[in-house]
Amino acid sequence: MEENMEGKIEKNLEANGDSTVESPLENSGESLLDNNGENNSVSTFTKVHTSVSFIVMVFINFLANAIPFNKMTTGEISDLYPNLFAPAGMAFSIWRVIYLLLAAYTVYQFDPFKKKDRVFSKDLIEHIGIFFSISSIANSAWIFAWHYNAIGMSLILIAIILACLIYINLKLKKASLITREKLFLKLPFSIYFGWITMATIANAIIFLSSIGWDMFGIPESLWTILVLILTVLICGIIIFKNQDFAYGLSIIWAFTGILISTLPKTALAANIPVLLLFSS
Repeated sequence: MEENMEGKIEKNLEANGDSTVESPLENSGESLLDNNGENNSVSTFTKVHTSVSFIVMVFINFLANAIPFNKMTTGEISDLYPNLFAPAGMAFSIWRVIYLLLAAYTVYQFDPFKKKDRVFSKDLIEHIGIFFSISSIANSAWIFAWHYNAIGMSLILIAIILACLIYINLKLKKASLITREKLFLKLPFSIYFGWITMATIANAIIFLSSIGWDMFGIPESLWTILVLILTVLICGIIIFKNQDFAYGLSIIWAFTGILISTLPKTALAANIPVLLLFSS
């Protein structure tokens, strides 16, 4: 009886020898791989609030000078409060680069490279997206505060932008980024952070000028030199501590604009070595 049973079992095993038994764990693993792209996608909420806030920010900045708001351009408002820290007009062309890089970051959230690989920092992008949207809203509000001469409010708003960028850059510094993420995440916010650092200092100086601060009786030229030295020290520490040379490029660009604006046009050629020294 036992021999007959063993024989039947052997025959059944031979008959089923060509069939494969699928493990639930294997099926589960395949399902996870198939759905990895979907699970690793940035949420629709993040895509919407970052994209909309960015587009609104760019549109308002465009309208501010195209209309212009309060019948004055952004630069003309700045000219109402002359100071030696204000960069030449050409320096503000960096905004085109910043907007282009931020647009690339915004598009990157939609994972245009998903067909090539599945490496995607979803959680990081969603986290910094919140602070990016806050900075974009603050940027849009800053335009109205600036154009309607609410200089104190504009200083508060640009400080909010700076705080958001500090936080974003700290998060990016701690993250392990692949080369593509360094290009679409790290680079845009480094350039933006560098420029806003200088813009915040300039905004603070203009605010002090608007309230009639006498700079403790120190001559404006000496005061500007002291501010520049302090700025170089702070920015230098940030550059070398974070190894963030893209941030440094924004600072160099701003300083070049300040020097071009400050030096008399007739003396500019003679002071080219000074410009080169500042940029080195």
